[in-house]
Amino acid sequence: MVVDVEEGSGVRRIGIIGTENSHVDHFIRFLNTEQRHPGNRVVALAGGAADRNTALCETGGIELVVDQPSDLIGRVDAAIISSRDGRHHREQAEPLLAAGLPVLVDKPLAASVDDAQAILAAAARGHAPLVSCSALRFVPEVARLTDPRERIGRLRQLAVIGPADPDSEWAGLFFYGIHQVELALQLLGDPHIEPESSSVDVVRDGDTTVALTQLGDVVVTFTFITPAEDRVPFQVVATGTRGVLTESPTIGPDYNAPALARFIETCDQVRSPVDPRTLLSPIVVMAAITDALTSRS
Repeated sequence: MVVDVEEGSGVRRIGIIGTENSHVDHFIRFLNTEQRHPGNRVVALAGGAADRNTALCETGGIELVVDQPSDLIGRVDAAIISSRDGRHHREQAEPLLAAGLPVLVDKPLAASVDDAQAILAAAARGHAPLVSCSALRFVPEVARLTDPRERIGRLRQLAVIGPADPDSEWAGLFFYGIHQVELALQLLGDPHIEPESSSVDVVRDGDTTVALTQLGDVVVTFTFITPAEDRVPFQVVATGTRGVLTESPTIGPDYNAPALARFIETCDQVRSPVDPRTLLSPIVVMAAITDALTSRS
């Protein structure tokens, strides 16, 4: 079924950029097929007449396909950027945000501090709501780790383990490692990490990369394991002055639903849900890790 949604129809028209990502299937299913957010619909895709876009149009009842992200301006009311490679997010997001469109940038926000700052500046200039977050922020296990002082005392060390490939074609560790970094920052209360303020020691041994840093008064260790046929699960170990907590965050088939719900709520409220410095901080930490890894190569 093809649905043509015109401006002024009362439906928020959403465009999607970066349709190679499987997350796009989720967003179209939530919005168009299952209609979980009535009054919101994906009506356009960017990227031209590729086979992937043709298939998505057929399954999602989408009529409009444009070549460039900027071609969506005037044709949609909001946009989702889901490109796997965060190095493209700046060029894709800036014109939309400058035009005042609310934008959800699927993780990571960017693959460099400069690009992340430029995206945030474009959102500020356009007074445009901006959302970007890891799906791991919403899993139940994270809630059980939040503010664990009653159980383990003052938090002194945090270890976060998960899959990520320094040699990924999609900006290396940024593509999947951002999950671990956002998870750690959330458990620390989302401190604002200033650019070039983090000192990181990195060791790489084959398929294993370990980064050691300190965020506030907590020592944080990130272990990134290059994904194989059986991908290492996410794991968090929080060590306090009186005990240790361990959790294994898991994601289900609807793991992208909370991020989309946050975005729809953000569009309704016409304001970003978090401080821009909170959006920038994961990129600052991730960039420090990748810079340290590069300097050792």
